[in-house]
Order: sequence, then C-alpha cells, then structure tokens
Amino acid sequence: MEKGYTVPGIPSFICKVRILFVNSGMRKLIAAAGLLLAVLRVSSQEIMDVDSLLKLLPSAKQDTNTVVLYIKIGQQYENNNPQLAAAYYRSSWALSKKLNYLAGEIKYATNYTYLLNMRGMYDSSLTLNLYSLQLARQLNDSLYIGKTLFNTGTSYQQMGEYEEATKCYEEGKVIFEKFGNATIVAQSYDVLQVLAYNLKDYAKGVALGEKAVSLIRRNRAASSWLGPTLINLGTNYTQARMPEKAFAVYKEALAISKSEENEFMELAVLMDLADLEIQSGQYAPAKPYLEKGLVLARKLESYENELICLRGIAYTYLHSGDYAKSDQYIADALAISFRYNLRAERGDLYTHLSNLAYAKQDMKMGAYYARESSALGDSLLNESVRKTTLMLEKKYETEKDKSQILKLESDKKEQQFTIDRKNVLNAALIAGAVVLVLLIALLYRNYRQKQALQQQRITELEAEKQLAATEAVLKGEELERTRLARDLHDGLGGMLSGIKYSLNTMKGNMIMTPENAQAFERSVDMLDSSIKEMRRVAHNMMPEALVKFGLDEALKDFCNDINQSGALTVNYQSIGLKDAVLEQTMAITIYRIVQELINNTMKHAGAANAIVQVTKTNDQLAVTVEDDGKGFDTSILRAAKGIGWSNIQNRVEFLKGRMDVSSQEGKGTSVLIEIGV
Repeated sequence: MEKGYTVPGIPSFICKVRILFVNSGMRKLIAAAGLLLAVLRVSSQEIMDVDSLLKLLPSAKQDTNTVVLYIKIGQQYENNNPQLAAAYYRSSWALSKKLNYLAGEIKYATNYTYLLNMRGMYDSSLTLNLYSLQLARQLNDSLYIGKTLFNTGTSYQQMGEYEEATKCYEEGKVIFEKFGNATIVAQSYDVLQVLAYNLKDYAKGVALGEKAVSLIRRNRAASSWLGPTLINLGTNYTQARMPEKAFAVYKEALAISKSEENEFMELAVLMDLADLEIQSGQYAPAKPYLEKGLVLARKLESYENELICLRGIAYTYLHSGDYAKSDQYIADALAISFRYNLRAERGDLYTHLSNLAYAKQDMKMGAYYARESSALGDSLLNESVRKTTLMLEKKYETEKDKSQILKLESDKKEQQFTIDRKNVLNAALIAGAVVLVLLIALLYRNYRQKQALQQQRITELEAEKQLAATEAVLKGEELERTRLARDLHDGLGGMLSGIKYSLNTMKGNMIMTPENAQAFERSVDMLDSSIKEMRRVAHNMMPEALVKFGLDEALKDFCNDINQSGALTVNYQSIGLKDAVLEQTMAITIYRIVQELINNTMKHAGAANAIVQVTKTNDQLAVTVEDDGKGFDTSILRAAKGIGWSNIQNRVEFLKGRMDVSSQEGKGTSVLIEIGV
C-alpha cells in the first residue's frame, strides 16, 4: 500500500478491493476524455433555442444551410437526448453526401464522434475520425486538418495506442501554433494533459491542465470548455496526490454541468468525486455520488460507466459489511460485462467476488474467483502482447515495402531520364509547330472575343435603358400614389369630416320626426363608412407605416388588415428584417409585390390560409408567399397578359431579382423572390 492510501483497522483484502476500484475504476476517464472532442469541433457549439431552430426546418431548402441547421439542432440535444441528437447528425451527413459538401461531412464526423465516445465506441469513433481527416486533407483547410488530427489522436489515445496518438497531436499542434488563437491553444493543452495522464506523467499533466484552465478563464469565448478541462485536471490532481485541489475543481465542474444541463459531464464528475472519496478512505460519502451516476449512466446508455458505478456501490456495501447487497450489485455488473464483452472490467469483478467470498468465510469460492480473475488477466495480457507484436510486424513490413518501393522508383527514374533525353529533341520540334498553330488560334480567338464583347456591351446598354425606363415609370407611379393618398386624406377626408361635424351640429338644432331622425342617422353612418373607405384607399396607395417605420412594420400591418377583413388568414414571418436598412424605393417596390401577390391569392386562389415570409441575410433578401388554394398550371404565366402579373414581373426585374413560381392544381401555390441587397 502506498503512503496516504492505507486505512487503519481494515482487513488487507478490503484495502485490496478499494485500491482495485480506484485504479481500474479510473477507466471512467473515458467520459472526461470523450468530452475533449467537444472542444475540437469544426464548427463551434452554440446554446440556442431548439424550438426556434425546429421551426426553420419545414421551410428549409436542401442546401448547405440546412446541413448546418441539422448540426445545430443535434448539438442542443446531445447532452440530454443523445439518440435524437444522433438522428439529426445522420440527417446532416446524408444531405452533405447528396450535395457533395465535404465540409458538412467533416462537421458531421466531429459531432457524431462525440456521441460515440460518450458510449465508449472508440473503434467506430477512430474510423470516422480517420475519414474526416482524409476529407480535411482533400479540402486543404489547415484548421480542419488540425482539429481532425487532434480528434483522431484522441481516438488512438482512448484505444491505448499512445504512439499513434502522439504523432497526431504533434502534427496538429504545429498547425494550431500558426493560428495564434488562445482558444485553440487552450484546447490543445487540455488534450495533451489527458495524454500525459495515460502515460502516467501526472506532474506534466497537472502543468498542462493548469495552463489550459488559465487560458480558458482569460478567454470568454472558450468558457464552454471549462467544465471538461477541469474534470481532466482533477484526474491528474488525484493521481499526483493533490486531493484538496482535485475536490475543488470537481465541485466547480459539477456546478457547470448542472447549469449547462450536460448530463455526460455530470456523470463524469460524479464518478470522479466518488473515486476521490474512496481514495481518501471516505466510503459512505462516495455512495450517493455513485448512485446518482448509475441513474445517469443508464439514461445515457453508457454501459461501461454503468458497470463501474455498480461495482463501486457493491464495494461500499462490502466495506460496510452488507454482503447481500454487495453480491446483488456485483451480479448486475457482471451481467453487463458479459452482455457487452467488457472483459477487463470482468476481471476486476472476479477479484471483487473473490474478496466478497473471503469476507463471508467461503474460502472455496474465494479461491475460484481469484483463479478466474488471474486467468482472465493472463488472457488479456497475452492478447495485448499479441496485438503489440502484430503492430510491430506490420510496421516492419510497411517499412520494408517502403524501402523496396523507393528502390524501384529510383531504377524507374534512371530509365525515364534516358527516355526523356531522347524525347527532348522531338518535343522541341513539335513544340515549335504547336506554338505557331496556337499563335494563329489565339489571334483568331482574340478577334472573336472582341466582337462578342462589343455585342454584349450593346445588349447591356439596351437593358440599362429599359431598366431606367422601368425605374422612371415605377417612381412616377409611387409619386402619383403618394400625391393621391395625401389629397384623399387631407382634402376629401377633411371635407367629409367637416360635413359630418356640420350634420351632427344640425341634428342638435332641429326637431325631426322619428322617421326623419332614423333616415338622418343612416346618412351619418353612410358618411362614416365613406370616410373609412376613403382612408383605407389612401392607406393602400401609400401606407403610413412604410414611410415612418419601414418595410417590416408595413408588411405586418398589411397582413393584420387582411386578417381582420376575414377574407384570408395570413401568417407573416420576418427574419433579420426588423433592423435592416433598405432604400425607400426598394422597400416600396417589395411592399407592392407582396400586396399584389396577396391580392391575386384572394381573387383567384380560393385559399383559406397564406404565408408571407421575408428573410434578410448579409447580401440577399428573400420573399416567400405561399397559399393553400386550388393552384394552377404555371405554364400559363408565359402567356399571361394581366396587369397585376406584369406589374409583379416588372418590379422584380427592376430590383434585379429572381422569381420562382411553384404550383400544382389542388396543392396551392408558392412564389419565391430573391433580391440582392
């Protein structure tokens, strides 16, 4: 027993069980190490409103933006519903394959391997990380290459292949140092502290972990990676005999995991805290941590961690003398080890069963389980030796093949040099003839290009003239609308309001029969209706909200007016438009387009519902108007001569936009207009 780890008054076989749980139980570091992949995603993880993201899916196109949308939705679920997160990640991969979007496939891999690591599926994670590394090299993107190298190194590390892991980390570190990004450097230190832990260099692991934590605390952009880094630092503190520091960072990580609702992180911290309590000889406080960890491990389908929690609880019962409970929990753990072929863990369970049998004075079963544990340990050792031998043999054969290939290539180069020298003269003669032919061809091509450019310039000038004419017509139309709206509102509106006031005054000064009074009231009501209709017409000619508050409010008011009229139910949605600054001519033109499309829907579509969606991005504005009406054959639009449709087309052309009309009879109509801004 090492100094600081013995507990006075406990039989030696109990101490043996405790130390066995501490050492083999540290395989739970797989949960913490797995969290490292979260900090090396190709696209950063954002905490977002999942409901808002889900609302975007029905109208999303099959493009790269939808790939990113699937990834973002998956990230919101991965720490509390990993099965659903996996489904969204697979959808992003399928669409990326369909679009031949290599960056999307890499994003899928870096996120999906996080889930694989959480479930202990390291061989699958390695395969996927190697594939993403291949894609990153194909894209020749340094940042992608660096991150996929670190993820691949982590997969090798989790499988115990530390030499391969070190190669990946060193290559990735060289790339990251070129960027000078504090966040990436902190992530690198965190990954390397786990490697130092696995190589049993705990002092170095502590130094690297403290650097990582310090950088993350100074860099707010990296704050989401503080929890996993603290967990990894805690494991190094524990093995470096610094239990007080380990306890402090574990408690901080536990608070972070709860605030972020990250159940994978919470599971890792609970197991680490239990391990720390047991190493300090505090068995009763370890039990609640293990029980909470068991619930989370089962929920997250983390079978190896479930086994470790069961074994730890069984150990606490063994220590307290409740052998029946200890037997029950160890039996459940043993069943998991067989179900998922966790042979290394099974050997530890056999040792526990041996100690349990000795505690119950059953020497026969104690000796039996001790032999089983020893036999399984020998088998695993032999397999490890055999695996290492095969790796060395493969490496030797690879180096041998490389040597032979280099020799063959050298011989081939000598032969090729002789052939090339003979071909130089022939090539020179042929090159001269080719140059002459090319010169003639280039002169002819230049002549034709000049002609084509002249014709293109003529066409552009004609188009500019037509566009200028269209702009003049539209501006004139809007000015006339504005003038008429002002005259109606200020002139006729004022006159009608004056007449109403005069009539009301006359009513108070006249004595009328009931029949005449009723007729008089009807006249006043008709006058009110005329004033309202006049104001509605004036508002449609030039909406006041458009001039004062902008396009978003004007469209919202227009849709609300339609809804209040009862003619049609219009659902208005805007994305990125509220604070957008648009030229007034463009805003008015877009308003008129939407107004005309909704009017067409009410006149011709026979629809009950419609959707108006306006989306503003950095350099583009998209307008979508859809209805659930009877639909029509879009081919008739080419021959359509209606004023309304012509106005829509002219306005779209004026804005240099693109319009796409999609409709089928009985299935409604969808109009998409995209305009550069």
